[in-house]
Amino acid sequence: MKVLILFGSPSDKSVMHGAKKALDEFGVHNESYALSAHRLPELLEEVLTKKEEEGFEVIIAGAGLAAHLPGVVASKTVLPVIGVPLKGALEGLDALFSIVQMPKQVPVATVGIGNAYNAGMLAVQILAVKYPELKTALLNYRKNLKEQLSAEYAQEVIYE
Repeated sequence: MKVLILFGSPSDKSVMHGAKKALDEFGVHNESYALSAHRLPELLEEVLTKKEEEGFEVIIAGAGLAAHLPGVVASKTVLPVIGVPLKGALEGLDALFSIVQMPKQVPVATVGIGNAYNAGMLAVQILAVKYPELKTALLNYRKNLKEQLSAEYAQEVIYE
């Protein structure tokens, strides 16, 4: 179980850490790289080829502004790609529209603006189809989450 996390700039590291956090919670091996689709296209392609050969199965790609990284990655591999729109000039709406509007036949799954944690969770769900132990862990996680939230939400709200 291996997930590759990519982002277009080192400044995106703090937001994309959410994906790593989710994957780490489930014991999924992951590696992160800052690689620009515009400034380092050859290096990006080299890393993608190497990581696919190493058995990586899902890619999470975060990008802002033009937000080409997830789409470029999807054009270079048939592995599932999850795009994370990052805040840019238009509070991330520009990145969201860029990532979610991929042309037919080259899809990129897309999570909410800046929601790298959900990208990690989606990667876990994708891998859980293949790995029974991960599916069991995910089912237990959801059961515990439901119990925790039921306890929190089932209380009367007191306004001060």
